Amino acid sequence: MPSTRVVRRYLKPALFLLCLIPLGILTIQAFGIAGASLGANPVEKVEHSLGLWGLRLLILTLAITPLRDWFDAPWLLQLRRMLGLFAFSYVLLHFLTWLVLDQGLYWAGIGADIAKRPYITIGVLALLLLIPLAVTSTNAMMRRLGRRWKSLHRLIYLIALLGVWHFYWQVKADIREPLLYFAIVAVLLGWRAWKRRSRATLSRRSTADGTAG
Repeated sequence: MPSTRVVRRYLKPALFLLCLIPLGILTIQAFGIAGASLGANPVEKVEHSLGLWGLRLLILTLAITPLRDWFDAPWLLQLRRMLGLFAFSYVLLHFLTWLVLDQGLYWAGIGADIAKRPYITIGVLALLLLIPLAVTSTNAMMRRLGRRWKSLHRLIYLIALLGVWHFYWQVKADIREPLLYFAIVAVLLGWRAWKRRSRATLSRRSTADGTAG
């Protein structure tokens, strides 16, 4: 198991660079470096890529706690905050690309799209729910909120489901990828429900044993 020093000095910087790769690729394509290109619809390509990576990183963040338990790897928790903040950053950039480059800050049209297109409504809702999670991700906010911090950050499960739903409604033909993400989130939610139920059962048994004793 890597030590805290190894995680901070090597694994976190490596993860930081890995999370920047999708943005770096988009930048290379945008500037046409080495013949790279964003294709016939560059705005759609950027918007789609940012949103997709935001969703992937969000699901990966959600998977950290189960992976810790399954592989007895408590050090993974030290990477969760960075993954979560990168997920938020990509989702925010996805939204800003739609807001500025796609809609051109045409507020009347933006409001109409949010109200009339369900997949946009769901996407905006997911972003709004992500904001308090990002704002309260610091150690100071964890201490200030206490037990409420965990309750607040359980919203990540709902946000992940909304993100998958948003992606599913955007896909026109091949729905295999959003269905795969839904299956992953469903497994993670099922594992969490099973774990809570197991804890409750153990607690009841302990109480019963104590009473009997």
